Amino acid sequence: MTLRDALTHPWLTVRTQIALGVLFVAAALPKIVDPPSFAHMVYNYRLLPGPLVNPTALAMPWAELMMGIALVCGIWRRTAASLVGALLLLFIVAISFNLLRGNAIDCGCFDVTAAGLTYDERIRDMWMVIWRDAGMLLLVVQGLLGADRADTAEGAGATA
Repeated sequence: MTLRDALTHPWLTVRTQIALGVLFVAAALPKIVDPPSFAHMVYNYRLLPGPLVNPTALAMPWAELMMGIALVCGIWRRTAASLVGALLLLFIVAISFNLLRGNAIDCGCFDVTAAGLTYDERIRDMWMVIWRDAGMLLLVVQGLLGADRADTAEGAGATA
């Protein structure tokens, strides 16, 4: 068994998709329960025009929830994984942009309550979030490669 075969094995792919799905469901729930606090977090990024903050704060958690459920249930795997990957890239870019500006923010990822951290603690946390999201992106890549392997195997079985 090659390294690529091991990394794209269906056993690993299913568990990776479930783990990503659970993480996105867990991230969505506090935001759904407390939209005003999440809207404040979105506002603090200072990336969106004011009129888009509330609609974004209302829609994003539901999108995260739907993507997470799709991954956990194994439906629309490639689409859900691609959207999760796009969101993770968006999060990395948004947090990186704020780091470059020196705007120390709470990411609002899993907890929408203000933690009351110092500037230095928030900057450190922002770096940790970037690394965490980059690791989650690797899980997305594994899921997409594993889905490609499964699709190739299904296609080969259908032509046999």
